[in-house]
Amino acid sequence: MRLRTVAVLILAAIATSATAGAGEALSLWYDKPAADWEHYGLPIGNGAMGAVISGGVVSDDIQFNEKTLWTGGPGAPGYDFGLPPQSLKPKLAEVQARLAKDLQAKPEDIAAQLGHQTVAYGDYQTFGDLVLTFDRSGTPDTYRRALDIGQAVARTSYQVNGVRYSRAYFASYPAHVIVIRLTASQPGKIGFTAKLTAPANRSAIRTASAGRISERGALNDNGLKYEAGVQVIATGGSRIDNADGSVTVKGADSAVVILAAGTNYLNHYPDYRGPDPHEGIAARLDAAAKKPYAALLKEHVADHSRLMGRVALDLGGKMPNLPTDALVKGYGKDAAADRALETLFFQYGRYLLIASSRAGSLPANLQGVWNASTTPPWNDDYHVNINLQMNYWLADVTGLPETLEPFHAFVDGLVEPGRASAERIMGTKGWTLFLNTNIWGYTGVIAWPTAFWQPEAGAWLASQYYDHYRFTRDRAFLERRAYPVMKGAADVWLEALVTDPRDGKLVVSPSYSPEHGPFSAGAAMSQQIVYGLFSETAEAARILGDGATAEKLDAALKKLDPGLAVGKWGQLREWKEEWDDPKDEHRHTSHLYALHPGMQISPLTTPVLAEAAKVSLRARGDSTTSHGEAGTGWSKAWKMNFWARLYDGDHAHLLLSQLLKENAMANLWDQYVGPPFQIDGNFGATAGIAEMLLQSHGGIIDILPALPKAWSNGAVRGLRARGGLIVDMTWRNGRVRNFTLIAQRDGAVKVRSGAFAGHFKAVDTKGRALNLVGEGEVRTLSLKAGERYLVTAF
Repeated sequence: MRLRTVAVLILAAIATSATAGAGEALSLWYDKPAADWEHYGLPIGNGAMGAVISGGVVSDDIQFNEKTLWTGGPGAPGYDFGLPPQSLKPKLAEVQARLAKDLQAKPEDIAAQLGHQTVAYGDYQTFGDLVLTFDRSGTPDTYRRALDIGQAVARTSYQVNGVRYSRAYFASYPAHVIVIRLTASQPGKIGFTAKLTAPANRSAIRTASAGRISERGALNDNGLKYEAGVQVIATGGSRIDNADGSVTVKGADSAVVILAAGTNYLNHYPDYRGPDPHEGIAARLDAAAKKPYAALLKEHVADHSRLMGRVALDLGGKMPNLPTDALVKGYGKDAAADRALETLFFQYGRYLLIASSRAGSLPANLQGVWNASTTPPWNDDYHVNINLQMNYWLADVTGLPETLEPFHAFVDGLVEPGRASAERIMGTKGWTLFLNTNIWGYTGVIAWPTAFWQPEAGAWLASQYYDHYRFTRDRAFLERRAYPVMKGAADVWLEALVTDPRDGKLVVSPSYSPEHGPFSAGAAMSQQIVYGLFSETAEAARILGDGATAEKLDAALKKLDPGLAVGKWGQLREWKEEWDDPKDEHRHTSHLYALHPGMQISPLTTPVLAEAAKVSLRARGDSTTSHGEAGTGWSKAWKMNFWARLYDGDHAHLLLSQLLKENAMANLWDQYVGPPFQIDGNFGATAGIAEMLLQSHGGIIDILPALPKAWSNGAVRGLRARGGLIVDMTWRNGRVRNFTLIAQRDGAVKVRSGAFAGHFKAVDTKGRALNLVGEGEVRTLSLKAGERYLVTAF
């Protein structure tokens, strides 16, 4: 058989294996309406807007959000961006002198000197509910409520008195609206009243005219203008506009309800105000109402599936005919069902990111885009000591680079207010921020002693810009967008680092390891983040020809403490002194940043440090099954990525299993310990699964680096690797069978795979044998953009 024919057959096998059963595997479904919003509601979203589908029978309460509806900020009395009235540089110098003398200080003492009481910080708001109240009676049967994440369409159906009633819901990114369609198996059976409800913390004027509901007003505390509009379209029957601002449909054959919402927020420092939302809302509703429902659905599905369909995963599972809540409850009892749930959980993370992060919107927050409260947990904001960063770990590797645009736009918008914080708080040039931020440019500090001081947060955010460049090799992105952000973040630390009298090294002072321990100088996480930023910015500077900056950073790197020291019981030290407690099971394992998402620790290149990281992880209680400090969903997700980087797939899978058993709600949303829902656990777990299958840091494309025994047979299509590569692979009995590299850029790449340890064949798309350089499991391949390269193990 010719090699070209073999290549085609291999590609077909990968595609078939990875997509088999995709229709049933990519759905969540239930046999009853949602018992509550958080545990059972089904989320839909188009980036800016989100809604949760409960699927009620007597009434359907569709809770919805739009990301720019926030209290606080400019317009609210006393808002100050978190900046103290005078420079903190003198107090900062006092703290540094104290730490140089005493080595440590209590968080309460440092917060008393450097903390700042927040005023009008604000909260992300629920927009309200679109309530559909039905005019039928009778007991429903054969109820089903489902969410197809492959198409991003939710559906509710049931039968009453011999009539089958169905509703479909989707949040369209192309149309920028949420669409609901109501149908029945018999004509003239659709009857309901649609109305909008909203919390009491805002003014509201509701009207109804020509089937259009309008609710306009402003938030009480900051005057932010908002508007929600609903267009009701009935086929057959009658439509009535009511004096209370609701619309009633009677005796229709079908109906379509279209929802749009927005505010006059604009991401523009320092006022954050734009045009009145009315014209935009009206235009979106008018445009959507002119299109047939089928056209709206078709363009929505095409848009979503273009992103969602890039990656297919098969872990050898078989989806049982069980509601998703029963599937979650039974996890651990049936291997085939477990693999199916793990596959669904992986794809669900991708679905949630698409639904909560599209160009033109704000980035995904602590709950993506979904929130049913006016006072949500942690303000439903952006924590930048890991949470915002973790939300985007999966974006490039799972084929969703477009979802990064809101992240980049948001961080770009933090640079200007971040300069004020760098000057007023750190006394430096450049830009930074601390623990948390909102949509109002908050880059200062708060007063919470154990979580207020994280000045290297800007450096961490900037590093993620460079990692996106590693995946794309887009020089224009690096030059115009990434490098200015990176250089500004590095400028802070070129001035802010101090010389440690203990050893003469440059250190961050004060520094704090989230969210426990004393304040000190040179905590491991702080040092690792700054070391990573300096290294990456110097590399970017050389690529772009900025030799002066590269030399300056190289000189600082020679003096900088990298934060990589092995302690007396074999652990990677969290602090510069021997303060690590082997019985400490705190959820934060921040001192392992250099292992992931950093790239300074690897079993291949730094085996001693990798072993120390293992010791720290084992001591930190990562295998606990109790709901203690080690039991948060996001923490388990991060530890999945740690163990994957350590090539221990079974341990990574153990963390995934614990997350599904202890932290996954009935609708697969991740929860902190118990409620509340916190989405970074979903995103981090999807990234962790990808990390188990493919790694590409450190200049090597690593095929199946951390495959657990539970996933002995499987396939994946469409994962992305740094260097501009798309990777497909299949494996059998725990060993790679074949893999394909699709090059998006010219260049040579190193590939590590067990396939190279035995007999194998490597060909290009035309079936020509490849000339590989190297021996053992690591080989170098020269690739050309647009070509496919296939390796088959025998």
